[in-house]
Amino acid sequence: MVLLAAAVCTKGGKVLVSRQFVDMSRSRIEGLLSAFPKLITSGKQHTFVETESVRYVYQAIEKLFIVLITTKNSNILEDLETLRLFAKVIPEYSHSVDEMGIADNAFNLIFAFDEIVALGYRESVNPQMIRGFIEMDSHEEKVQLAVRQSQEREAKAEMKKKIKEMDLKRKEERGGRRGLPGYGSSGMGSRAYDNSSSVVPVIADTIAVDQTSKYSMSQSSSARASTGVNKAMKLGSKRGNVDSFVDQLKNEGEDIRSNGVNDRNRPLETPVVPPSRVQIENVHLRVEEKLSVVLNRDGGVESFELHGMMYNKVFEERFNRVAIYLKNYLKGTQPQHVIPSRTLTSPSLSTPILGCSKWRLQSQDETYVPFTINCWPNDSGDSCEVNVEYELLNRSLELREVQIEIPIPSNAGAPVVSEIDGNYQFESRRNSLFWRLEVIEQHNSTGTLVFTTGSANPDQFFPIRISFYSPKIISDISIDRVMEPLENSSLKYSTESSLVVDKYEIV
Repeated sequence: MVLLAAAVCTKGGKVLVSRQFVDMSRSRIEGLLSAFPKLITSGKQHTFVETESVRYVYQAIEKLFIVLITTKNSNILEDLETLRLFAKVIPEYSHSVDEMGIADNAFNLIFAFDEIVALGYRESVNPQMIRGFIEMDSHEEKVQLAVRQSQEREAKAEMKKKIKEMDLKRKEERGGRRGLPGYGSSGMGSRAYDNSSSVVPVIADTIAVDQTSKYSMSQSSSARASTGVNKAMKLGSKRGNVDSFVDQLKNEGEDIRSNGVNDRNRPLETPVVPPSRVQIENVHLRVEEKLSVVLNRDGGVESFELHGMMYNKVFEERFNRVAIYLKNYLKGTQPQHVIPSRTLTSPSLSTPILGCSKWRLQSQDETYVPFTINCWPNDSGDSCEVNVEYELLNRSLELREVQIEIPIPSNAGAPVVSEIDGNYQFESRRNSLFWRLEVIEQHNSTGTLVFTTGSANPDQFFPIRISFYSPKIISDISIDRVMEPLENSSLKYSTESSLVVDKYEIV
């Protein structure tokens, strides 16, 4: 048999779907199908009708006709068997056998017709085989996919194993040293760190403050960030209102375009160090250190700089000059002392804290680095899986309010996080993924973040920026005792310390 075309049409002659299996012009097939309703005579039970050139084999199915157009010399029995197969297939791929159902599933029906007839000749198939061909369900394909997924999992596990081996080798090369062997005012060299009871005196003029102002020491940082600022001029104070207004417009469907300023370039917010809870004595000393670190993605140190400053404040006039003895400093060097010289005035709550000593450390030695990030983007073509791990190298520190900002390529879409220690937030305006942890200390010194984005260049996930603060300083310089120089008597004192990040990047 030679099957020219198959069609589904209404009893009025309207063609809903048609498929030609041999080369025929559109005008000819439209002419043949338009002539079909005129050839059907009412009251007769024939299932075919012939013309001078073709034969129509048809069957009514509800309010529609299934029509096969064949040559006149085709086998009528095979034509009828093919017609019955078409009648079984159509209800299976159309949710309803009416004009709307046929129109909605036209392409599915055409695909099924192509499985039944090829180049005008019927294929030896049944409805179950046609269903398998349409669904393209292959057991071999499933096995191949399972094997590929297993290989990918093994490759990822091997990659993580190699990464851990590299990290372990790097630690061994560092020699396990976590101290600071070169620390002092010059900040360079390899001089030995002295943990003995050696002390250095710092004699500093101080300003007396009324006893009622003791509370201001523990609340100084918060007061400057809250009530005091609200009563004065505050540059950029409208930024939050503008951001909230822009977000509201975006939620309402407005297209808000940037003026060319990328939010990604805004500096990472530095966490505010909370006020200390120590009992404030008549002599109060505060030690602050600011850390600036740039690491490369292989773990090497591009730059390391640590600035330290000690401040003192007293609450009685008789302590306007005290001697402060420091310990845990370097042999052959001493911190650079700042001896303030100010005239004693009447007690005032607004009296500032005075700096009495400062120090600086600059180095490219990896043993100084307290915290590191390893990031491994793996682009597979369709997607990019990113594995990020942190490690606390200086286990004596306790990092608080840790925030890790990972840039996300603008064309990669929102990341899908599959594994995380802590919590995260994606900010589309900055195109950044923020990984946040409240505390990192010895018991959770390592952590993992795994997320997936669209295909992207691995270099686009750098630089990674980090911010945190710590109640303990890196240098471990501490106060041995505080003396009154004239009477050579010891004084009660209180201390607090903090480490903040000025800049911490992985490039």
